[in-house]
Amino acid sequence: MPRLTFAVLTGIQLLARVSAQTWCNKHYMANQSVVPPGGEFTIPAVSDVPLLAFRCAAAIKPYLEEDVGTPAGVLIDSPVVYSEIVGAQPIGLPAGPLSSAGQLDVTVSLNGKTLVNALVPLNASAYELPFSLDGITPQMTPYNLSCGATFLASNSTSTSSPQTYNASAALSVLPNPTNSSVTKMDLRTGALLVKPATGLGGEYEPIFPVGFYTTFDGYLSTNISVIDTLKQQGFNIIHIVPTFDNMTAFEMVLDRMQEVGMYLMYDMRFTYMNNTSVMEQVNSIKYRPNLLLWYTGDEPDGTSDPLNATSIAYDLIYSLDGYHPVSLVLNCQDYEWASYTAGTDIVMQDAYMIGNNVTWSNEWNTSCTPDYGDCGCDNCFSIPAGNSAAVSPNSTYYESVVPANSGVGSYFDISDRVSSFQNRLEVMGWERTKAVWTVPQAFGSAQYWTRTPTGEEWVVQSIMGINQGALGVVPWVDPNPEYIKVAASAFALSLPKFTSYIFGATSPRSNYLVGGVDIATWAAGFETLVLATNTDYVTSNVTWTDIGLSGAGVEVVYTSGSVNTTGNSFTLGSVASAAFVVIST
Repeated sequence: MPRLTFAVLTGIQLLARVSAQTWCNKHYMANQSVVPPGGEFTIPAVSDVPLLAFRCAAAIKPYLEEDVGTPAGVLIDSPVVYSEIVGAQPIGLPAGPLSSAGQLDVTVSLNGKTLVNALVPLNASAYELPFSLDGITPQMTPYNLSCGATFLASNSTSTSSPQTYNASAALSVLPNPTNSSVTKMDLRTGALLVKPATGLGGEYEPIFPVGFYTTFDGYLSTNISVIDTLKQQGFNIIHIVPTFDNMTAFEMVLDRMQEVGMYLMYDMRFTYMNNTSVMEQVNSIKYRPNLLLWYTGDEPDGTSDPLNATSIAYDLIYSLDGYHPVSLVLNCQDYEWASYTAGTDIVMQDAYMIGNNVTWSNEWNTSCTPDYGDCGCDNCFSIPAGNSAAVSPNSTYYESVVPANSGVGSYFDISDRVSSFQNRLEVMGWERTKAVWTVPQAFGSAQYWTRTPTGEEWVVQSIMGINQGALGVVPWVDPNPEYIKVAASAFALSLPKFTSYIFGATSPRSNYLVGGVDIATWAAGFETLVLATNTDYVTSNVTWTDIGLSGAGVEVVYTSGSVNTTGNSFTLGSVASAAFVVIST
């Protein structure tokens, strides 16, 4: 049954490619000519002078009527940059270090009324200014905050011309919901804040979503006990894949998910461009206490859906609900990214690079380039020439020396995709209001992918996304081999031990690459979370000093594969991974 189910699902994906005749707007069949796809993300021009990208955002989306009387906040970002990102304006700086150049006098107002005024340093990130919601009437449409800043240069005089900057932000203050849940976005961290999925009450807590795209027909619809098993295995969400032919069984599945405390990621992939259908589905599902978020476009960039399709669906959903964020997944490395991402709160990436040839299509027998071809991993790059350590023993590539453009996919395709999404959010001014999640590959042995990832490889994919800032892990697809589920379960059960560091770090995430080991650290007081994964298929060693730590006190909070620690270092075996909490002295 798992193989039959997967064949049906991948068959749908392949049919979409064939019917479209393009993928990521590229021709890919042997009888088609090479036509540049266009749609590339515009790289900002370099500026010869410093620019201030003054930005503001409400700290929480949405606030509720019940929050009136408790402190609210506006986040100010004031990076000084040398690229012409959206909204960046020239700033005249005095000579000397930026830290002593001056401050911003910031005023945040609503409808002409000042909510807060304060001094904010240059290069601030998520600098929170508290204000009161008193007197702001809850309503379903967002308010528009006006944020203004005047640069008070350290060398300014009374005759100096003022340097002023302006930005705006949506402030959502909604009526308290009746008979439904609320998923808030904490724009300080990108985390989702939820109450327990059972609907029995509780406080808002951050959640790091982890759970599979899960087949409904022939799997959940006929075996509701799967939900209990997934809960016991540590997963906290289920993304049910349509279609939902048996609505009685579908309602039973949703009821059982609520009973055991599993959140729902509701999928409208086949209907999100049908406004009537979206209205019916949203109005039916929005009252579910365990609804976490909506999902609209499933690789809309691949199928070249209308560029405004995701935004139309997004606006419609918010007009009907407003209490839950919207998500989608993009498959292309760089095709009309800004247009599709405009219509979402959470943008996911799904670079699948295990078991396929990323430069020569196993499916279409053609090459894959930035202008042509479909290899199942758009614009993915091969491992470096000569890097035999990055070749899996299960690979179909057997040459003794790895040439350039070997077609062997790299785990860095995943980290590159997530980081490029993050960078584009910053360019567009969306880094506060949108978040990035990742979709690890949990399938294979069909079509483009000649083999299925191992459990350890599944973990490497997940951590490669998290280490670049992904705040949710939703693998495609369940059912899957038992060894993947075992590895994913161990990861999910351990996740609560270290997500508090990811959401509560007192300093920015730091990234390191030591040989083939990808590492991220999050510092919180005297403790630092270290999340490390070995992208090579040989044992690798990392000293604590490689990542700026002493290793004096180390707690191992998670392992996958062979992991060893000493007072000076840690060792990861072939595609092994680990999480440590290091205590500073």
